[in-house]
Amino acid sequence: MQYAWTCGCCGKQYSTLPEGFAYAAPDYWFAIPPAERESRGKCDSDRCHIEGVGFFVRGCVEIPIVGTDTTYIWGVWASVSKQSFRRILDLWDAPDVESEPAKFGWLSNNIKIYPSTLNLRTNLHLRSNNKRPAIELEPTDHPLAVEQRNGMTIERVLEITAAMSPHH
Repeated sequence: MQYAWTCGCCGKQYSTLPEGFAYAAPDYWFAIPPAERESRGKCDSDRCHIEGVGFFVRGCVEIPIVGTDTTYIWGVWASVSKQSFRRILDLWDAPDVESEPAKFGWLSNNIKIYPSTLNLRTNLHLRSNNKRPAIELEPTDHPLAVEQRNGMTIERVLEITAAMSPHH
């Protein structure tokens, strides 16, 4: 679908809805001084571990956009147990993982436009074809969980885009 909208920050006009926002690493990774990160763990675009005790996987919190067939995607990280992390790594390139039971995790990014999202309870659902896991939030009354269940309006997507812009 085509949508015409103008960015409130830069004034640039767009014809498609923003697809989402992604975090490069879990907040815990950024809490480590940059000079110490390499000696204390490893983080790539999908997996992260810190000192053998923190295990993180990047996934997608998908929010339906009301009145469209589109979703807004939060690319966030969830911490999982060492056992779940090993299982996820074992299945990373497996062709059919949808039957794998969900893995419990804790959301590991604080999305600034919501009340604290750090440590919200989640379930990670592995997906085939090299798709990042789907992250399902526990069905609470937290605004992010409510939006995941009920969807958000196009206006809300644009509001989020403006708030998450690096110009703010």
